[in-house]
Amino acid sequence: MIKIGVLDIQGGVEEHVNILKKIENIEVLKVKYPKDLNNIDGLIIPGGESTTISKLMKKYGFIEAIKNFSKNGKSIWGTCAGLILLSNKVDDEDGTLKLIDIDVSRNAFGSQINSFSCNKIVEKISSIPLELIFIRAPIIKNVGENVKVLIRLEDKIVAAKQNNILVTSFHPELTNQTLFHEYFINNFIKAKRS
Repeated sequence: MIKIGVLDIQGGVEEHVNILKKIENIEVLKVKYPKDLNNIDGLIIPGGESTTISKLMKKYGFIEAIKNFSKNGKSIWGTCAGLILLSNKVDDEDGTLKLIDIDVSRNAFGSQINSFSCNKIVEKISSIPLELIFIRAPIIKNVGENVKVLIRLEDKIVAAKQNNILVTSFHPELTNQTLFHEYFINNFIKAKRS
């Protein structure tokens, strides 16, 4: 059975847990301590307040633990704030984890009042339209040569991957769809096992 962990220090933890519970043959664990990373196959860093999550990650020793998790070939997916935390640079400042070669801009779609959703078919992921929910969402301004862009919304990059790292500006966990979570499991975790 595949074990997926959701970093449980702040943010949309329960929403990811609830979506993952809908997928067969998946065990979901809330990652409260760095040692919990030893018990999972993949990690989701949820949306929330990126500055708060970063401070708590430093306080509880998650920075090096997550970097080592990634170096050991384990997959990580960051949604919204998670994308910010995984990036190289955020608004021209160094990122927290620096595990994906992207530069991001916070709140690029505006404040909370400018939040929106849209539907988009992303052939690499599903033939069914995906619901994309953006809440104070970042955008990816620049990508390194080894980063693959997965989704653009107009001219803005909102999803990308590099090796074992996946990032999304939007919140698949706030929909009723399991498609993006299944994409992470099938293309990052199961693919590594093959």
